[in-house]
Amino acid sequence: MFFGRKKPLDAILATAEKKSLHRTLGAFQLTMLGIGAVIGTGIFVLTAEAAQKAGPGMMISFVIAGLVCAVAALCYAEMAAMVPVSGSAYTYSYAVMGELLAWMVGWALILEYAVAAGAVSVGWSGYVVGLIEHAFAIDIPDTLVLGPFDGGMINLPAMAIAGLVTWLLVLGTKESATVNAVLVAIKVAALCLFIVLAVPVMNMEKFTPFMPLGFGGVSAAAASIFFAYVGFDAVSTAAEETKNPQRNMPIGLIGSLAICTIFYLLVAAGVIGTVGGQPVLGPGGEALEPGSRELAAQCALISDNAVTCSKEALAWTLRQIGWPQIGNLIGLAAGLALPSVILMMMFGQTRIFFVMSRDGLLPQAFSKIHPRYNTPHVITVITGIAVALFAAFFPVGQLANISNSGTLFAFAAVSIAVMILRQTEPTRKRPFRTPALYLTAPIAVAGCAYLFWSLDEKSKLLFFVWAAIGLVVYFLYSRSRSHVGRGIVDVPETDGDVPPGPVPPLPTGL
Repeated sequence: MFFGRKKPLDAILATAEKKSLHRTLGAFQLTMLGIGAVIGTGIFVLTAEAAQKAGPGMMISFVIAGLVCAVAALCYAEMAAMVPVSGSAYTYSYAVMGELLAWMVGWALILEYAVAAGAVSVGWSGYVVGLIEHAFAIDIPDTLVLGPFDGGMINLPAMAIAGLVTWLLVLGTKESATVNAVLVAIKVAALCLFIVLAVPVMNMEKFTPFMPLGFGGVSAAAASIFFAYVGFDAVSTAAEETKNPQRNMPIGLIGSLAICTIFYLLVAAGVIGTVGGQPVLGPGGEALEPGSRELAAQCALISDNAVTCSKEALAWTLRQIGWPQIGNLIGLAAGLALPSVILMMMFGQTRIFFVMSRDGLLPQAFSKIHPRYNTPHVITVITGIAVALFAAFFPVGQLANISNSGTLFAFAAVSIAVMILRQTEPTRKRPFRTPALYLTAPIAVAGCAYLFWSLDEKSKLLFFVWAAIGLVVYFLYSRSRSHVGRGIVDVPETDGDVPPGPVPPLPTGL
């Protein structure tokens, strides 16, 4: 019965019109937002994590993760163009598979966005701390810049950047997008500089052995590296704030993914071909988990003289090949640019909370709009506090894997929803149609399942625990307060003079 409680697509579009966000973003801004969300911790930081799991075989891991993300992006593009409202996978699932599954998708997206923002904050901290230490020849105590799993106590810089981004998001979407465009330019320039300096001096012998831990290591690395591609989903959450979304959403989604994939492969090849990428093994030759106390101890024995030990892989690589000052510049660029990723992840999280609140599944206060800035400030501040706490105490790799578990679940749900909607509403206008849908979508679902089961056991366990908590919250709170369940469903203007819901329209201008 809960699977049958659906919100019609026409009602979703009507709700968005009556309680809407302001449309200010075009195709170029969306593509920049996508690049800003995608290129970040995945390539600046998780390169070292992937090398620890797969060695040079992480090149294959990037391809596997990119292919899964590409087929999922094609499914997302059809849904985002057809249903141009905020909420991403949550909104699509509500229309197609019912409220209970939509709630679970929205609940899983909390793992994707909030935890991911924490992971990027930790990655930013690693680069900024490394830059300060090398540029000014000082040693900052690990106690204050590393979490307890990495040998410290609390990561204060990561908490600080999460707070700064929260403040920026409260100010407004247009301002955030403008700042983001500048940061994306810095980030892309830094990666281009790295490629120019590293790729020409590659040594192909560094790629041997190519898969030191076998294909299992490649699969595990692909599951982690998937984190590097998920930013395009955050772009789809901005559909309600996009001008001409039927045209611009597919451009923003697929264009940003294609550009980022090229960068990833070139940068990864530059790292491996110059300083190598063999994993650091334990005393008995066993594989060590990235972000673990065991790896930290083993790295200390070799004076961190391996890229897999570095918290700032690209800057460390350039210093090793004779470009110390350029390495510092890369660290500076990462310090300036990674906040754009945090911004987009937190942007996506707050907009999903906004829509779930608008549907009655979360408290009404979550969709409260600031009287001056016209932004959902209450949920933005709550999200910022959660992100800061994640960043303060957990290592980047573990946060990335936990985030991936929620992301993969949501991506699979959207891929299934597209197929169902083709059958149930074949005549609905589709400005963008997923090519070879009944081949593309099943590949996306199977790819998501493969990457999910390639995650570490802790991440999978945490996902199921989080899902169980979500079910409890739904049945104790959300089920009885759902607007759809109470019969409060907006209709298009042509079907009624007054919206049946008791909630008045909110001010626009976000």
